[in-house]
Amino acid sequence: MTRDERRRFVPLATRAALASVAVAAFLLALKAFAAWRTGSIAMLGSVADTGLDLLASLVTLYGVRLAATPADQDHRFGHGKAEALAALFQVALITASAGAIAWRAIAALGRDEPTANADFGIGVSLVAIFATLLLLRYQRGIIRQTGSVAIMADNIHYQSDVLLNGSVIVALVLDQFLGWHGADPILGIAIALWLAWGAFQASSNAIDQLMDKEWPDSQRAAFLDVAARQPGLKGIHDFRTRRSGSHDFAQFHMEVSRDLTVGHAHDIVESVERNLRTAFPKVEVLIHLDPEGHVDTDNPLVEADVTPHWFGKRL
Repeated sequence: MTRDERRRFVPLATRAALASVAVAAFLLALKAFAAWRTGSIAMLGSVADTGLDLLASLVTLYGVRLAATPADQDHRFGHGKAEALAALFQVALITASAGAIAWRAIAALGRDEPTANADFGIGVSLVAIFATLLLLRYQRGIIRQTGSVAIMADNIHYQSDVLLNGSVIVALVLDQFLGWHGADPILGIAIALWLAWGAFQASSNAIDQLMDKEWPDSQRAAFLDVAARQPGLKGIHDFRTRRSGSHDFAQFHMEVSRDLTVGHAHDIVESVERNLRTAFPKVEVLIHLDPEGHVDTDNPLVEADVTPHWFGKRL
């Protein structure tokens, strides 16, 4: 992937992060006033979660902007993993939010204090749901285009907000209109458990990136199919992939006939790179050229015999 192509994708993630900050700031002010008016534990939990949403969104904004910084002397592969770090920070905040809401809800279980102004709290929650759904729709479009792991974690976080605000509405209705005063803290506990589960899910993609996990098998196979269409290609081995932020990296050794000139072999490599760039515009490709039949003796993956095969060679 060229530098110009990267610049085309990066602003999208930045705009998604800015939209997240704006929505979180608006909802925080609105919900704080609603919590003061209603006295609802579920609404208070929603305020705490939205406050952490704002902080998480600010960190996400910083992470995607840092990830967009071009590669430099100390970071030759760029700064894409800043997105994974931002996503893990979000996970920590979500977990802390879940713990605080659970503690507050458990403390309120033994009390018989009804909420007030349920109609106002319900109205605020409906506005929050509508604003969050708009944000989620916008973020999903950005994720499809960029694959940003930080925006993906932010999206998972805001998905839980839709359920959280729906739970607030249910809690207020049951508490004030039906007299089920225990419903509010019970739903607060349910919200905390949902947030904890969301944190667990959000952490997986970020950890995979930091650990340089290989692409899914289907993506690897599709990539190799494109590379293998090039005439003159005799084999591929040592195929390795990873993801960093919204950028993918792939590298492999490519075998050609020993009888080819350097110039002819280089032309084949250039053709493979063009085909891959067309099919996978977000992938930066590094190809090492080998004569047909060459066997690497210093490859730990070959020694461990853990790699699949392509053209009869280890990948």
